[in-house]
Amino acid sequence: MSSNIAKNSSTEELQIKEIPGGYGLPFFGAISDRLDFHYRQGPDEFFRDRMQKHNSTVFRANAPPGPFNARNTKVVVLLDAVSFPILFDTSKVEKRDVFTGTFMPSTSFTGGYRVCSYLDPSEPKHALIKGFLLSLLGRLHKELIPTFQAAVSQLFADVEADLDAKGESAFNPVSDKMSFDLLFRLFSGKSSYDTGVGKGNSSLNTWLLLQLAPLVTLGLKFVPNFIEDLVLHTFPLPYFLAKSGYEKVHKAFQEEARELLDEAEKKGLSRDEASHNLMFVMGFNSYGGTKILFPALLKYVGGGGEDLHRRIAVEIRGVVEEEGGVTLAALEKMSLVKSVVWETMRIEPPVQFQYGKAKEDLKISSHVATYVVKKGEMIFGYQPFATRDPLTFVNPDEFVPERFMDDGEKLIKYVYWSNGRETDNPTADNKQCPAKDMVVLLGRMMLVEIFMRYDTFTVEVGKLLLGSSVTIKSMTKFI
Repeated sequence: MSSNIAKNSSTEELQIKEIPGGYGLPFFGAISDRLDFHYRQGPDEFFRDRMQKHNSTVFRANAPPGPFNARNTKVVVLLDAVSFPILFDTSKVEKRDVFTGTFMPSTSFTGGYRVCSYLDPSEPKHALIKGFLLSLLGRLHKELIPTFQAAVSQLFADVEADLDAKGESAFNPVSDKMSFDLLFRLFSGKSSYDTGVGKGNSSLNTWLLLQLAPLVTLGLKFVPNFIEDLVLHTFPLPYFLAKSGYEKVHKAFQEEARELLDEAEKKGLSRDEASHNLMFVMGFNSYGGTKILFPALLKYVGGGGEDLHRRIAVEIRGVVEEEGGVTLAALEKMSLVKSVVWETMRIEPPVQFQYGKAKEDLKISSHVATYVVKKGEMIFGYQPFATRDPLTFVNPDEFVPERFMDDGEKLIKYVYWSNGRETDNPTADNKQCPAKDMVVLLGRMMLVEIFMRYDTFTVEVGKLLLGSSVTIKSMTKFI
């Protein structure tokens, strides 16, 4: 057995226990938990404190944002790798309007439509929309490598210009700009710079923030916590603050993606509804994912030092030479590169929260006990704990580049970032991210493009609203 594989406890014949924890006083309990989550403790300590207090990875608590954004804040929290997958089983949990949790942003953000992410598979339109998206993404697969290479060249030009001028480069802004252009090219077949929305990533950043504001903390020292809490977490933020930017990107996208919308009409979707669903996949699912994934990759790989860089570079350059270029087959042969991307997604998942409402009375098992969740109760999984489960992973808080190599590849079934196991595939009948395979490939390609150009690099890291901030301090070119 690989040293990276921990021994799992049996979930059979476990004692049924009452779910510990509670919700406190009506209204005030939810407010208190929200303040703990955002200010007094922070997310990790919020869950760790309650897990230790109740001596359980399954317990009751109030989930943010609470009043008045959410009508019902009461959830059953799951924090281990064994209980967490119940959230993927749509025969047992309902996924209607729970994509962002106990609240749902106004449909004004998505053209007045409940887009696919908010639909439960039992709703007829879910299969229609997701089937269309999966068909589209399947066709785009072969275009991913050349499109990425065309977009990423500008990223390295920007980074090198910053290093020459300032001695360092803030990676997140140039990465966001590149990610937006990449995805716009991929879905529309045309560079965003040729459409007048070359800085459309700024519009999408505002659009994302307004929808996710109830779950984030700005951390501005000059703004008192109670003011920020009132503004961000108490009431929904209005769409009109993002309207002009979103509509500009949407209009350009509609014009350049006419062939895709023609196909959607043939499948029974209106052009308008299809365009807003495609915008959501491009702008929320994919752009939002790469916004976290790419900086996280540089954070952990950059921190791995020159020895890790040498091993990654040797693997990449050897396989590329053997295959005669960067191909899908070549990417599949890069075992260390694949492991590094999976390990990054395990330790810093692009999606932190998963929700589902029990369709019936359920028995949910952790490593040590079984609990009964009543029909209609909301179940809430905090993914960074589930994918750092010490009974599943050895040294779970440590970034181990080789964790998923050789025998360790068996562990990828515990990588849950895509609303499903990494060993599963998205279908029209489940809620797994339709762009799952594309996002993983983008992570691998980012490493390939870095180490085909450079031997090593150094970074300085920090924290942002969504994910990590990375500043590149140096890059040594491969000659």
